[in-house]
Amino acid sequence: MAAQFGRRLRRGATTTAVAAAAVAALSASQAPGITHATTGDSQGASDATPPPGTPVTGNSPYYTDLPPLNTPDKPGTSVDLPATGTAEAGIPATVLAAYKQAEQTIAASDPGCHVPWQLLAAIGKVESGQARGGKVDADGTTFSPILGPVLNGVGFANISDTDNGAFDGDTTHDRAVGPMQFIPSTWATWGQDANGDGRKDPNNIYDAALAAGRYLCAGDRDLGVKAHLDRAILGYNHSQEYLRTVLSWFDYYKRGTHEVPDGTGVLPDTSGPDSFPAGAETLPTPSPSPPGTPGTKPGPTPPAKPGGDTKPPTTPTTPPTTPPPTTTPPSPIASIERAGAAELTAMAGRDFAEKATVRVKNAAGRTVAKQPVRFEIVGDTDARFAGGKASTVAVTGADGTVAAPVIKAGEKTGTFTVRASVVGRTLPAVSFTGTVVPRAADAIRRTSHEVLTAAPGGEFGQAVELKATYKGSAAEGVAVTATLIKSAQDPTANDKGPYFKGAEDKPVRTLTDLETRADGLLTLPKIFADGQAGTFLLRLTTAGGGTVTIELKVVAPDTPTTPPTTPPATPSAPASPAA
Repeated sequence: MAAQFGRRLRRGATTTAVAAAAVAALSASQAPGITHATTGDSQGASDATPPPGTPVTGNSPYYTDLPPLNTPDKPGTSVDLPATGTAEAGIPATVLAAYKQAEQTIAASDPGCHVPWQLLAAIGKVESGQARGGKVDADGTTFSPILGPVLNGVGFANISDTDNGAFDGDTTHDRAVGPMQFIPSTWATWGQDANGDGRKDPNNIYDAALAAGRYLCAGDRDLGVKAHLDRAILGYNHSQEYLRTVLSWFDYYKRGTHEVPDGTGVLPDTSGPDSFPAGAETLPTPSPSPPGTPGTKPGPTPPAKPGGDTKPPTTPTTPPTTPPPTTTPPSPIASIERAGAAELTAMAGRDFAEKATVRVKNAAGRTVAKQPVRFEIVGDTDARFAGGKASTVAVTGADGTVAAPVIKAGEKTGTFTVRASVVGRTLPAVSFTGTVVPRAADAIRRTSHEVLTAAPGGEFGQAVELKATYKGSAAEGVAVTATLIKSAQDPTANDKGPYFKGAEDKPVRTLTDLETRADGLLTLPKIFADGQAGTFLLRLTTAGGGTVTIELKVVAPDTPTTPPTTPPATPSAPASPAA
């Protein structure tokens, strides 16, 4: 576990004094509804003891300044920020969707935690400036990795490599990774696959946001309780200043936010020597600047130490403001509609040829790109998306449409529902009906043309092998019925002639428990002949309509006879009695 260390590096040269001022200005940095575990009183950041163990970030630096001290609404009011409020209140669309999706997922699996998405947004702002202002692709993955400094004990925790460089590219020491800044060893435990792509990627905002939420909820915490909230945040990064900063942003976002296009969010400050350069792959280890150097920020200042040592007083400064984006905020998402067939059908064990496809539109009726959509398989079925998943998230393309991944039918036949909903929005979902039908073959044939013959009371020596196909491909697991029929015109079972052996070797002339193998082949049990000679018919049918009729000949062997060599004697008249 990482040892505590005394030196903290801070982005934007914001001191603890400024943090405290901002906390006071923002109504004690307290979100509505949070109560103290003991007294229930509303208060600011507590002096909770950081929990033991390695924090999520490995105590690597965080990047952002405190929110503007001049908030659009006065402390203590409940007026929401307008849609065109400050740039700082704008959260990039995909990043915002990831936070809201994480809140919904955790609310379903751990309702007692009460993790609000605004808390995840506060941590994401402090750790990476909302993934560098929303520089993520359509799936939520950052365009380039976000890496913290090398955790080699020089100003930071000393954490030896735990992932062989798989996530952070460093095989000697660990580095915090991604928009929520997980160190690899922590990610190995808490990593999530929230976007359903089969990977747990700390550089993906959906995966990272859900992992952060689950980490904050660890230990049966209720984040609606102030002491639990403080302890959870301190577990993320062991710093009272960090706690106050996150709480300040939490309160700020609780007062109101709005969605902005990806890539247009406020970037982390890049003006100082200890700053993270936006868009770079790595976070350089900062070096203190000489006092008074023009154009630079003061070097890092150690936090207060036990025993009365304090930091030199500083003059609070208002963080630089960034003008709001010049682009007009998009209209809110208003609808999701089907963009393909409403019914999907597949044979058991096969992939569905059709995909559940939807289109997302805004209030102006225009399609919306880069909008996450959740697809869920609902009902008593074993049909699943790739990887055995019953739920997955996909993102709309430029035309506003998105298709669910391919669904593979299981062996359970019947109907189920595929439900599509817009992530982070309370809009009516769109449903598709999926139907799984039994395995079938549209053709069946015998694999040889050898005449099948037997003597009365004997058995047919040749094995009868057949192959079933569906649309030209081998049909696996297809049910086949074999019947010895009366005639081509009368397909009912015969009561004489060839037969299969059933229980206790009794004659059986219909078999219904036959099934093709993986290669579509089927070998029939042995066929026997009774005492009747003649030509008989065996008919095989498959689910799906495949049929074949085979002739069976029962022929009595010839009994050669030897013709007489002399004519038979002619009876003569009886002799006359002697005279």
